[in-house]
Amino acid sequence: MNDDTKIPDPMDVEQNKVMAIFAYLVCLCIVPLVASKDSPYVRYHVNQGMVLLGCWVVCFVFSITPIGIIRFISYPLQLGLFLLMVLGIINAATGKMTPLPLIGGISIVK
Repeated sequence: MNDDTKIPDPMDVEQNKVMAIFAYLVCLCIVPLVASKDSPYVRYHVNQGMVLLGCWVVCFVFSITPIGIIRFISYPLQLGLFLLMVLGIINAATGKMTPLPLIGGISIVK
């Protein structure tokens, strides 16, 4: 187990697991924040989902730039972000509050 893993309240996890999963679906990452704003479990996963959203936006900008090397770099980054999204969904579905690699330390939502 990672040292940064937080222990969530089991009742909070059971009540809000679906909303925590939605936090990683890029288009829907705001919905859980509005629907379950009082849940620390959901806020934790929404924070990571928002960071992923920001990274996706940067990758999108890279992918439309006319500079070849930057465009080329964006494709492996998108694959990495997809894998982080899957890992986040797995963590949310299994009731874990484990930070995602590379971006888990960034905090947007308090």
